[in-house]
Amino acid sequence: MAGFPRADKEPLISVILAVREVAEYLPGCLDSILGQPDVPAGIEVIAVDDASPDRCGAILDARAAADPRLRVIHLAEQAGPGPARMRGLAEAAGTHVWFADPDDLLAGGSLAAVADRLERDRPDVLLVDYRIMRATGGSEPSPGAWLLAGAPGAVTLADRPALLTRTMTLWSKVFRRSFLAGLGVPMPPGIHEDVPVSATALLVAQRIALLDRVCYLYRRRRGSFLATASMAHFDIFASYARVFAAVAGPPAGDAAGTAVRAALFARMLEHYSSILASGLVPRSARRQFFARMAADVRRYRPPGIRRPPGLRGLKTALICRDSYWAYAMLAPVNRARVMAGRAGRRWLAGGAGAGGGPGIPWAGLSTRQHAGHLAENHEQVT
Repeated sequence: MAGFPRADKEPLISVILAVREVAEYLPGCLDSILGQPDVPAGIEVIAVDDASPDRCGAILDARAAADPRLRVIHLAEQAGPGPARMRGLAEAAGTHVWFADPDDLLAGGSLAAVADRLERDRPDVLLVDYRIMRATGGSEPSPGAWLLAGAPGAVTLADRPALLTRTMTLWSKVFRRSFLAGLGVPMPPGIHEDVPVSATALLVAQRIALLDRVCYLYRRRRGSFLATASMAHFDIFASYARVFAAVAGPPAGDAAGTAVRAALFARMLEHYSSILASGLVPRSARRQFFARMAADVRRYRPPGIRRPPGLRGLKTALICRDSYWAYAMLAPVNRARVMAGRAGRRWLAGGAGAGGGPGIPWAGLSTRQHAGHLAENHEQVT
């Protein structure tokens, strides 16, 4: 372990980095955190070198020798991002923890903005906005950024079930450390390990604060874990199984609980569909992946929920019936709809009130949400 001993005073924020094979991006990430003006309440950065075979360990040690706010833990063997984050969490002293990916950046002024909101609202979870940095250059806003607007003070998921439609990543949230530890949700090896923690935290939190400000810059790059086609993407099924196992069924007549469960179901289906449509599942395994999707839709679909209108409703019906080949034939139609962009979203908004029959509205979501974040463009950060 490199760096200086931590100060006696508990810092407000512990930023945790699980680091492996990102030497090209790591200095920029560290600069974006440690180069910001000091937060009066204090921060610490805990970097866990996950037995990285490149220069990451040396980069971290050199930076820690120059800045006592950075502490480095070197793992002898690769553990994976989930266990590496858990190790960092075990070492954290901050009142709150913020998991960042070492190939991404914190936006300028984000630490001060986050610290101000944490001290003002005292949340269990703080949701922050982000921008997506494209591999080809340029950036784009996060899908559904408007969901973070207009919420003074703290809310609960019962107040805003649609918050589940935001990304399931850890870096988009800042957690109260004692709250996170009390959840008892592990981050196992593999990918999609952050879904159970992210979803369960939102479902359990009594105080959720929303920061309508870009605080994080997510780098979409080739070669990352989540951008590589592999059988590891089947891990997503176990991740959502953990989430649903942790959620008790809503009491009869509890409209808020029913809306939350419906939103979680819709988020699961969107996540599965995005992985399949993005080509991340090997071609030979896509039929098997689809069958698992269909089984989970039948298993977790809340009673009384009606399917969405239009193409989304048709695709949902085909998933329920495990009709893979008919579903696959819709892919060109969906790609054309993606190319239509905003025009396609306006079309969805115009038809969102038609069809579907009686029952619980699809995920309890508004027309605006159908037309925006849940437009199934498969470009969102899942």
